[in-house]
Amino acid sequence: MAERPTQSLASQVRTAVIWRSGSQIGTQIVSWASTLIVIRLLAPQDYGLFAMAQVMLMLLNTMNGWGLASALIREPEVSEERLRQALGMLILLNFGLALIQFLTAPLVALWFEQPMVADLLRVQSLTYLTIPFSALSYAMLSRRMEFRKPAQVRLASAIAGAVTALLGAFGGWGVWTLVVAPMMMFLTEAIGMTWAARAPIRPIFRFAGAGHIAGFGGVMTATQLFWFVQSQSDVMIAGRVLDPHELGVYTTGLFLAQLLAAKFVPPINEIAFAAYSRQNAALQGTPEADLGAGALLATIRLVLLVALPAYAGMAAVAPALVPVVLGQQWHEIVPLLPIMCIAMAMMTLQILFAPATNARGVPLAALRITMIGSVVMTGAFFIGSHWGLHGFAWGWVGGMAVLTGATVILSGGIIGLRPSGLARAILPPLAAALLMAAIVRLMLGLLPAGLMPLLALGLCVPLGVTLYLGFLQLIAPERIAEALHFMRNRGDDDESQAEPAPAE
Repeated sequence: MAERPTQSLASQVRTAVIWRSGSQIGTQIVSWASTLIVIRLLAPQDYGLFAMAQVMLMLLNTMNGWGLASALIREPEVSEERLRQALGMLILLNFGLALIQFLTAPLVALWFEQPMVADLLRVQSLTYLTIPFSALSYAMLSRRMEFRKPAQVRLASAIAGAVTALLGAFGGWGVWTLVVAPMMMFLTEAIGMTWAARAPIRPIFRFAGAGHIAGFGGVMTATQLFWFVQSQSDVMIAGRVLDPHELGVYTTGLFLAQLLAAKFVPPINEIAFAAYSRQNAALQGTPEADLGAGALLATIRLVLLVALPAYAGMAAVAPALVPVVLGQQWHEIVPLLPIMCIAMAMMTLQILFAPATNARGVPLAALRITMIGSVVMTGAFFIGSHWGLHGFAWGWVGGMAVLTGATVILSGGIIGLRPSGLARAILPPLAAALLMAAIVRLMLGLLPAGLMPLLALGLCVPLGVTLYLGFLQLIAPERIAEALHFMRNRGDDDESQAEPAPAE
């Protein structure tokens, strides 16, 4: 089942980014619209209870086999038998995870001293039964660099989840709204992805010859396990020292700060992993084989061009943004949001490295980094827990500063990334974003105290966009030109254009 590309790699990547990011915007508009309505209808303690249950769910989800399915993307050829073997592995794995979650739910509830958490986890264990079909199907489509159909499926699943969430919120389901809506979304995605990929639905439970796939997937699964510790240790600790209301405030503020890093960067990384894998396979054994840093730097430049002004702007307009987006009952988030935005800017950069090292066949690099992160972030949150909500927010900043530095040193050495090249990629949009944020914050402070937050936001956002683009045009006009070239090029480039730029 070898795929023969009919387009250049650059053209395929561009098409994939347009479909994946464009559909992600549509999907998130649907998701955010329903989420923001639901947030206004549910109480902070509902989100606190849900966050407690999510710890167990996210822990086991690190072992759900998506890493195993991702191993198929790097294979030169994949037979029907190999696909059915992978499906068999995924089914056995996820059935076991569902059983573990169902049986251990009371222990999690005991840890948080909230009996209802056990009931939430038992119902959520059904989610694992959909994962094998989504994971395998998505891997098949990624091998073909075909992201249009997955984009359509995810939009449909987002609509299904949004409708379910609204029915639950208006129907008085309380915290169960947050449980049932994602389950409906995962079910819709599994059915849609299987149909789109024409994936096999009959598994094989004889795994001879599939050991290398299991091995690669195992390393990626271990990476995800340590990623769980890195990203969820705050809730594990906060759930013991904060009450459900405070935990709901913290996790909802983190949700708002993480929107870009959690919702938009992962789709870019999915495309990047597939593209890097194709590039490495095409250049293997050639003089250009060590030019992977150029492709990574191009990704960093394009992502940070959008991410840095988004975080800086969010921090600057937090007093107006929170009441407009979440409602006045979430006012405690306002002082937390700027702190969290600093951490999320670093996190956005840090998570861009793993696809590049994984695609080069060095998944142990990402594993080592997440092992470091699990220790660093846990320590940062434990220290921060002594200062309440603000302590956890600053724990993110300190921990991510250390982890990002370690990632640049360790992964950059593998890829051939020079610090000077990375600095040139980061500094222009960072400088423009900081200048913009300072002026916007000053203007927000000068506005009349009684001005409606929505009107204040309506004045500040266009000003921020204009200032950022103006400053960037003065500091580094080539960055705007690069982004426009990427968006305008329609795929008439040849294979030479698909090659990465030399590493800086």
